[in-house]
Amino acid sequence: MRIIISPAKKMNDDLDSFSIDKLPQFLKEAEELKAALCKMSFEELRKLWRCNDAIAALNVERLRGMDLRRRLTPAILAYEGIQYQYMAPRVLETEQLGYLQEHLRILSGLYGLLRPFDGVTPYRLEMQARLPMGECKDLYQFWGGKLGDALAAEAGLVVNLASKEYSRTVEPHLPSKIRFLTCTFGEWNGEKLLEKGTMCKMARGRMVRWLAENNITDPEDIRYFADLNYQFAPAHSTENNYVFIQGGT
Repeated sequence: MRIIISPAKKMNDDLDSFSIDKLPQFLKEAEELKAALCKMSFEELRKLWRCNDAIAALNVERLRGMDLRRRLTPAILAYEGIQYQYMAPRVLETEQLGYLQEHLRILSGLYGLLRPFDGVTPYRLEMQARLPMGECKDLYQFWGGKLGDALAAEAGLVVNLASKEYSRTVEPHLPSKIRFLTCTFGEWNGEKLLEKGTMCKMARGRMVRWLAENNITDPEDIRYFADLNYQFAPAHSTENNYVFIQGGT
């Protein structure tokens, strides 16, 4: 079983808490993307990143000094978004961190696919960014089937806790024999079941933590997740889409 999650825009350096294990497996591709970014002007990068001048300036400065092989932070600690806050990896026990290293994979526009203790450096490059690379018009074409192939080589089940922006880099490229199980987190608004961005991020992070704490390896056990007032909704779920509703069915 492999669990996929999205990265976060906000990143930090943490060179002290944990040691890195390895360099990312798609480091060659990351170097190519970095080289392409370094050739772009400030205004081109600001438009690519879709951010204000202050955030663009911070990330241009990062690009100037970026070294993908030295002074690295474990990926699981490098991202600071809501999902990672609710996962709270810094207070997980050794066995639980070992579970994440084996089962969790972080999708990334720059790095492709990351294990939790792969060494990374702060960057800004969302998967939706329209960055031409040779004959590829964007990152979806650039990564192609590489990420799906890598996951398929590791496990027969992919548990999808990633946003659609990132899961679409994997799902279309998986062989039919690989089960792709998406977990959906919603709440009722009248007769409509809505997925709210912040709550989904919170739930995904908490589910990753719960999976690690309980050493879950059987996909059927995922249905017992009941944190943040979410409950499994069998009437709205299918074999490949587990729906969890806040406040019950």
